[in-house]
Amino acid sequence: MNGEEKERRVAVLIDAENIAPKYLPIVLSEANNLGSVNIKRIYGDWTMPQMSSWRNVILDNSIQPIQQYSNVSGKNSSDSALIIDAMDLLYQGRFDCFCIVSSDSDFTRLAARLRESEIYVLGMGEQKTPKSFISACSKFSYIDLLYRANQPPLPAMTDKAAEMEHNEKNSASTGSSGMGMRLKSVRKALIQIWEENSDDDGWIASSQLGNFLNKQFPDFDVRNFQFKKFVPFIDSTNLFEKRTEGLHVSFRLK
Repeated sequence: MNGEEKERRVAVLIDAENIAPKYLPIVLSEANNLGSVNIKRIYGDWTMPQMSSWRNVILDNSIQPIQQYSNVSGKNSSDSALIIDAMDLLYQGRFDCFCIVSSDSDFTRLAARLRESEIYVLGMGEQKTPKSFISACSKFSYIDLLYRANQPPLPAMTDKAAEMEHNEKNSASTGSSGMGMRLKSVRKALIQIWEENSDDDGWIASSQLGNFLNKQFPDFDVRNFQFKKFVPFIDSTNLFEKRTEGLHVSFRLK
């Protein structure tokens, strides 16, 4: 970001009844990467015993808790409070980006409405998040995958134990998470993007390739596939040859 660009103003709104406290460092890290976090609010019925695990986390990170009593059994009043606050903040015109942290599809329409007003929406939730909410966001991050990737390495293991852990991780990334099927969809999309947007010589800039891919898959993140950067991920697909000119990287289908 150069000195002439205006830093994004970010509002973070967290559904505490739908997200575990252990994910908060991931949430704040992702939000801070977008710009200046001016508002951090968390919603829940703080009279409930199960909410006590949030207490120290909220205090340590200067997050404003919003109390919302459950007036009717089975109805989540916190969702309504978060939505109303988000719309109030939207009409104030102070924010360029909203981070909505929940795995609940109830926020689908809110995300869509914010984007209609040209607001960037970062959704954050677990892999169980319904597709409707994911698709309504500008970008969606799976906090359980990011949390797992940030865990410190375990002590040295025997070869057998290491093999078992590798098989378990591989199963988690390609089985229940659906990442194996998602990789097939991503590879297919990459080919289509290249076909529709490459230049006359068949080259497409890595930045352009990434931008189109993110528009098609709001939840795409190379970290979900154990990569830290986009270019090494593209290399791993073995679909393209690569051309590097200074800081610019381009790809052409093999």
